[in-house]
Amino acid sequence: MKKSDLIIALVIGELIALFSFSIFKNMEVQIEWLYWIWPVFMPIFCAGCLWFASVLAKKLSFIWQLAKFVLVGVLNTLIDIGILNFLMLVTGIASGTFYSIFKGFSFIVSVVNSYFWNKHWTFGKKTEKTKTEFIQFFIVSVIGFGINVSSASIIVNIIGPQFGLSPAIWANVGAIGAAFCGMTWNFLGYKFIVFK
Repeated sequence: MKKSDLIIALVIGELIALFSFSIFKNMEVQIEWLYWIWPVFMPIFCAGCLWFASVLAKKLSFIWQLAKFVLVGVLNTLIDIGILNFLMLVTGIASGTFYSIFKGFSFIVSVVNSYFWNKHWTFGKKTEKTKTEFIQFFIVSVIGFGINVSSASIIVNIIGPQFGLSPAIWANVGAIGAAFCGMTWNFLGYKFIVFK
């Protein structure tokens, strides 16, 4: 593992911690010490996981790229859900048409972030075919967008809150479920179509 990989893992861990705060606030997490520990714990945890993946990659080489993809994916998910929760906090809206609009916006921001991290770090693409590559990335991401937003909207607006969960918590369940639905498609699309 290179020093730059360690630094990137620390930066990603810090960003994950920061985007978590709007989620904690919206879900009314009242653990004061968490707000002090989380920004220290997450960077160390992410760096430790990446180091462990580098050790495993000596036996299974695909693990290294997969670990970086998962780390970037967690960041993208936290950006997506963090922005979504921020918008829900500001407006007080946790379902309906505006929820779908908020989810679409937060997803687009996370996709732009995903492009840069995956291109330059996960898949290490150095070619100058940026226009073609971005169009391919955009097409794969639009399909991922459809999977992500429709899954979240079905969970939140059609199925609705279950198990006595509040609408805000259920909106997060929808967003997390949507992230898992789109993750496999995105990895395969980025690896075999965009950054092949």
